[in-house]
Amino acid sequence: MKTAHFILVFCLLALASPFAYASDPSPLQDFCVAINDPEDAVRIDYAPYGGLNPPLTHPRATEILVVLEGILYVDFVTSNTDNRLITKVLNPCDVFVFPVGLIHFQSNIGNAKAVAFAGLSSQNPGVITIVNAVFDSNPPINPDVLTKAFQLDKIIVSYLQSKFWWDNN
Repeated sequence: MKTAHFILVFCLLALASPFAYASDPSPLQDFCVAINDPEDAVRIDYAPYGGLNPPLTHPRATEILVVLEGILYVDFVTSNTDNRLITKVLNPCDVFVFPVGLIHFQSNIGNAKAVAFAGLSSQNPGVITIVNAVFDSNPPINPDVLTKAFQLDKIIVSYLQSKFWWDNN
């Protein structure tokens, strides 16, 4: 009798398993959009000395960055308990890979503009800009929470929450 129950349960699980398949596939469809004028192209352009792509994360993709012009300072924070900061200075033709889901940023440390191309391993990588998520949430995060979490004065937290974070260059 126990064997019959085991076989019945096994068969039911085998039949139900295709319905229980769950994943976050990262289908990537390559495409090329032709443009007539290179000035109209979508490029990451960094202003001279201090141009910044602020801390962000892509929860569903790895990012690869290729520097065409200028000098970029790049880094990401590991998700280990020691939260190591991995830093690198990139020159033209250098390539850097930001692992999926890790917080990273790029900053121009040269005196001229910098240009880089970024590719992502998913057609739906998602992007979470850390500053926007924390200080520009709607409704706002309670300033008391941010004051304690970042060890800042409440006046500073209120000031940061009042800033418009999308174009802060």
